[in-house]
Amino acid sequence: MSLDEWQAGGTYFEYRGLEIFHRRFGNGPEPILCLHGFPTASFDYRKVWQPLSERFDLLAFDMVGYGFSSKPREWGYTTFDQVDVLQALVAHLGIPRVHILAHDYGNTITLELLAREFEGRSNFEIASICFLNGGLFPETHRPIFAQKLLISWVGAIFGGLIPDTVFKSNLAKVFGNATKPTDAELDDYLTLFKHNNGKSIAHRLIRYMVERAKYRERWLAALRQMTQPFRFINGLADPVSGKHLIDRFRELVPDQKDITELDGIGHFPHLECPDKVLTAYLDFRDRIDANYS
Repeated sequence: MSLDEWQAGGTYFEYRGLEIFHRRFGNGPEPILCLHGFPTASFDYRKVWQPLSERFDLLAFDMVGYGFSSKPREWGYTTFDQVDVLQALVAHLGIPRVHILAHDYGNTITLELLAREFEGRSNFEIASICFLNGGLFPETHRPIFAQKLLISWVGAIFGGLIPDTVFKSNLAKVFGNATKPTDAELDDYLTLFKHNNGKSIAHRLIRYMVERAKYRERWLAALRQMTQPFRFINGLADPVSGKHLIDRFRELVPDQKDITELDGIGHFPHLECPDKVLTAYLDFRDRIDANYS
């Protein structure tokens, strides 16, 4: 699916003057809520979108500051702000219950949703959770050079001036050695990043790295208290959140043992090996269905 086709298949929801791009497609009750990460967008799910839609209802959206959604200069860009937008979107669509498939920053969004659920502040139920690669713990997160610059005091300058070649080369580094994105795919990621003058607010998007340290105990508690069926699908070759993240996850959350490890795969398993991700996810959902049949 091309980037133009992805955009054409979506629509917009207005949230306090902001335009939130989202796509809804598929069959069946209880949609899968597909959450993307930094610095990309919901377009990341294109390679698993059609096969998943043959069995499930799907919902994906671009967070504020990402993809085709609004990218205001003056906005908080906190995890709490993003979850507020997500809850408003789900309420607008009238969805009472979702399954979550999350990647990268989407994992942190999910942890805040869980924390709010435990506090009685959630407006929808989470039926199951599947994580793809993402830096859950500040002590295991290994940001790439561009991320370090964006979070530093020169972040605003660097974000606005980052050359296209630097953006693409840094993004390609987190993929597996044998599963690198094509030049055309990197061009699409760059288009999404720059859409609506996105470079000017890139340094604001990266604030989640600071939040992961500040709210570590809140989000770790949510992860440990989680009662939903859970699976972690992880590309072990990811330099940001690969095998070292899984090792720490097993130490901190020993009760969660359902982990699918993908050798040679980097940070974007749903792009690098979509067939393996589909197999692992469908097996996960089959297990859930069998337990509730």
